[in-house]
Amino acid sequence: METLREFFGPFDIWQVISSFVFLIAIIDPFGNIPITIAMQEKGIKINAAKVCIASIIILLAFLFLGEWILKLFGVQIEYFAIAGGFIIFLMALEMILDITIFKTDLEGEGSIVPLAFPMYAGPGAFTALLAITAEYSIGNLCISLFVCILVVYFVLIGTNWLTKYLGQTSLYIIRKFFGIIVLAIACKLMFGNMAAIF
Repeated sequence: METLREFFGPFDIWQVISSFVFLIAIIDPFGNIPITIAMQEKGIKINAAKVCIASIIILLAFLFLGEWILKLFGVQIEYFAIAGGFIIFLMALEMILDITIFKTDLEGEGSIVPLAFPMYAGPGAFTALLAITAEYSIGNLCISLFVCILVVYFVLIGTNWLTKYLGQTSLYIIRKFFGIIVLAIACKLMFGNMAAIF
């Protein structure tokens, strides 16, 4: 029991809130609404529960195995955090400036591909998870992940309602707001870990 407690770390509500805001901005369920709507218009059926179950399994697998993979290649978590911070920095620029840096092939059908992977449990989320394990405990990150996927679930089942009542302008503002938060956290990851190394 003590070993498990040490592994997951103490519960910290501020860590949960902070990592949740960061991860939800990277996963970006609101920003992915237009893609979801486009899929529905093409007649592709979306099972929200299946999408979320697949996403959480993939993300938890990377959360627990990510550090082991880094050790296998002889890369310290701090260096990965700096590299991850740089990638997240570029993602934030995408959100703020409305430019495309990363291109993903979203063709195909089904709830697993492309919704669970690579939209929600994709490279950005993997990088973010592995990068912030240097600063957040595993237990608090697990809680944040489950809350994030819960938000994804409600966004998926309420996509049409959100588009109708929030409107494109509100969704655009939300995306910009999260973009600025992601940019700030990316800078923290890069410069904070550089200070730790040097």
